[in-house]
Amino acid sequence: MVADAIRAALLTLIGLNLSAATSTSTGDTQAVMTIPAVTENQTWTVSLSQDWDVLGPFPIHAREQHFLSPSFPLKLTDPIDLNATWPSSYADGGSVGWTKAQSLDDVIEVSYPSVRWAALRATEGWAALQHHSVLRSVITVYPPSNPSNQETSIPRLLVDLDQGSFFTLLPPSDNKDDKFVPEWHAGNIYALGRAPPNAVSLPYPPSTDSPTTYEIVVSGDYEIRLFGDPRFDLGSEVPKTSIILTVDIQDTVPAVVRVDSHAVVSDFVDGWAFGNAVGVGLRSLDGWWTVTGASVSANLAEIFEVSLLQKTRIAPTQTRIIPITLTQRAPLRHDSIELTLTVESQDTVSEVRIAIPVEHYAQWSADDVPAAGIKASFFYGTSMPASFIVIPPREPTNAPQPPILALHGAGLDALKEHRLSWVEALPRQRHSWVILPAGRTEWGLDWHGPSTREAWNTVEALSDILGAREEWRSWSFAPDTRVLLMGHSNGGQGAWYVGGRYPDRIVGVVPAAGYIKSQAYVPWVQSRSAHYIDPALRALLDSSLTPDDNDLFLSNLADTPILAIHGGDDENVPVWHTRELVATLKTWNPHANVTYREDSGEHHWYEGLFLNDAVKTFVASILSGEGATAAPSSRSYTLTVAVPSDSGSLHGWSVHSLSIPGRLGRLGVDIEPGGISVRTTNIKAFSIRLGSLPEDVKNVPFLVDGQSVELDEASWDQPDFFLALAQEQGVWSPYPLFDVQSVPPTGRILNVLSSAGPITIVIPSQSPSAQLSAGLRIAHNLDVYHKLDADIITEDEAATRMRDGSLASANIVVLARGELGAFSRSILEEARTPFKISGTSLKLRGRLLNGPSMATLFLHPHPTNANSLVLFAYGADMSGFERAVRLFPIRTGVTVPDWIVVGRQADERGTGGVHGAGVWGNNWSWNEAMSAF
Repeated sequence: MVADAIRAALLTLIGLNLSAATSTSTGDTQAVMTIPAVTENQTWTVSLSQDWDVLGPFPIHAREQHFLSPSFPLKLTDPIDLNATWPSSYADGGSVGWTKAQSLDDVIEVSYPSVRWAALRATEGWAALQHHSVLRSVITVYPPSNPSNQETSIPRLLVDLDQGSFFTLLPPSDNKDDKFVPEWHAGNIYALGRAPPNAVSLPYPPSTDSPTTYEIVVSGDYEIRLFGDPRFDLGSEVPKTSIILTVDIQDTVPAVVRVDSHAVVSDFVDGWAFGNAVGVGLRSLDGWWTVTGASVSANLAEIFEVSLLQKTRIAPTQTRIIPITLTQRAPLRHDSIELTLTVESQDTVSEVRIAIPVEHYAQWSADDVPAAGIKASFFYGTSMPASFIVIPPREPTNAPQPPILALHGAGLDALKEHRLSWVEALPRQRHSWVILPAGRTEWGLDWHGPSTREAWNTVEALSDILGAREEWRSWSFAPDTRVLLMGHSNGGQGAWYVGGRYPDRIVGVVPAAGYIKSQAYVPWVQSRSAHYIDPALRALLDSSLTPDDNDLFLSNLADTPILAIHGGDDENVPVWHTRELVATLKTWNPHANVTYREDSGEHHWYEGLFLNDAVKTFVASILSGEGATAAPSSRSYTLTVAVPSDSGSLHGWSVHSLSIPGRLGRLGVDIEPGGISVRTTNIKAFSIRLGSLPEDVKNVPFLVDGQSVELDEASWDQPDFFLALAQEQGVWSPYPLFDVQSVPPTGRILNVLSSAGPITIVIPSQSPSAQLSAGLRIAHNLDVYHKLDADIITEDEAATRMRDGSLASANIVVLARGELGAFSRSILEEARTPFKISGTSLKLRGRLLNGPSMATLFLHPHPTNANSLVLFAYGADMSGFERAVRLFPIRTGVTVPDWIVVGRQADERGTGGVHGAGVWGNNWSWNEAMSAF
């Protein structure tokens, strides 16, 4: 992404209006605050030097910086020696030293023209271009010039780091000792829009009568997916890292401000809301605030009413989207919705008045539809307001056709900046809706995890919206309808992913320019960690990526109609990815209904990619049912599963649990006139809906791994009868289906992001400042990267909620440093996993986890909800605690399975500093085959 594009993206970031009783607007909302007035920069000021010291480049693979110290190879407890050199295999002579760079308009560009990149690339390809740099500069904080007006509170900094991975502030050198532990904040490495700034507490109080200088250290990591191929983008062999950094002051004055970019509201069709979910973004400048009420202005009271979905508490500096339900009685003709929110702190009750602009459209018709589609709203995960775009069909039909679910590429803002262009790129259908989910954010989780869940939720939400009004019901469809998947680039990969995990919900797939998986996009051959880690342990870590490896799940698509597209000269995703996916698919089924279209000479995106006769014909054929048969095209097929809870059925067959979680499970089915034969690999429990079997198969022998399973003849006459089988000691026996469906989504810590509601972050009740900072950083990252909400509470409050039954049923993250609190103890004392409490520390398999700088993360069953998770992030000391926070998996490609123990050697050896890791067995048991400790 070039610097101009990054600067343009910054213009979409939030504006903070801190004036009391003053109407303001930045394009999304208008707000009037009836809380104490405060003006930023009225007192303290800050400046960021344009001069930068740069150290690098060092080989690194994508996401490896989450294990390595972000300041690698530096130890920030030591003084920084600008004359020192460090080993690097990228430099002639094998070592690198510090160089100089200057920022221009807040952009720091880092490149190393003396490195022979072409020679490195000749043998290592794109992998050779990925590298790590350390950037260092200074920030100066100035006290008020007029001492009589001096504020007593210490200011915070508002830091926006785009295209950088991490940053930290260091205290003045004469106030830093060897016990200092840097507090790393994640940057907005994807330059995502609608990202609030990091609110950063100064590591040492500034002087009130003279300037105070702090060092700022940035981890700059060049990734091909972010910056592209320099040959194509820059016409150069030299990769260039472009980082944008801005710093401002936020005084710590208790106040709540609105966040324009976080507003969520639907469009209105003939005056009626296309979705009842409304979201208002609020940020606390300081103090704890609770939103306790919502109402509409008097002139709108007869049109609709609003209500809080739930009371929402905002931690100091936290940004949250307040969920509001809209109940409409009459058409709206106003250009905005005027709301009043009641917010309370410990000693203050205030009101926030907001006007949210809305778009109005007439009822769609065959010839008239909004050029940029219609924006709908819904509650993701039961309570998080979210939006998506739809393109209505030209005509209703008595027999609804499957909708198209279209997944956008990485970096594409489908709701705002790129909304029109993405809608225009997709073919409007005669009888089918086209649904364009946001994927949580422009990158989301590569259409995995919460992004997949949101995509399916938009289909259900549109069904509900259309069914809510008589005028729209003739255009509706069933909420569990099958869909045709389309996608481009990351969305093309997402189409392979979603189709491969939920084959029975798919009528066809049109993936364009999709990559196979992250490890294939840019190989990990330049991994620093690989030089130190036991290959067996590395395999366990890599198993956390197995659920994302699309090529492993192509057996599930062997009977699905597919039109795979790729530009022959794609500069972004090499064309061999789609060729290889198609070839692998045909290995599973040589007669697979897959067509490969390679458009010679075309790049990654080109005009008419989806708007051509071949795509239109394929799509029309599939949606009408003419291109797909009701029965599978073959009677021999294989269902592949990695995480049963994240997988759907294939031709009615479902896998519910694995014999060894963490390894692939496969269910091979052969259907012959004389019987059904099932072959299992690593399967513990599965089921088949008998009505899904071919009509000519009834009352035939049923063999599972050579064992005959007897079926009551009456069962064959019940199409919705599920035969569930479970294996114990090599014997397959019928099993109650409900007993095998409650398998938690284990396999990797990343699953904590797939939460049914706002994630609850639990911090200690005693001296919680450091853990509150960590909780706020995790909540900030959840917002920036996924627009996932988080509720921060103390251990005491969590224990109270658990006792009175009000503990949220969604996923929980428990942060602990040193001694574990009462809530943590109450959960761990149940001994539901092999982790135990020993004194004030943790113990695993008889070994104390209290070594210097040691971090432990592990999933644990939720105390009250069998389908939710608890993630413990424990540090034996402050250094270990910070390490645990950095390993919280915000991005794809971070290899963290169900549990992991990491030591201080990770700072310079990456995963070579992992002491142990593994995947839980069934019922959260120790899984010897998938554990190393």
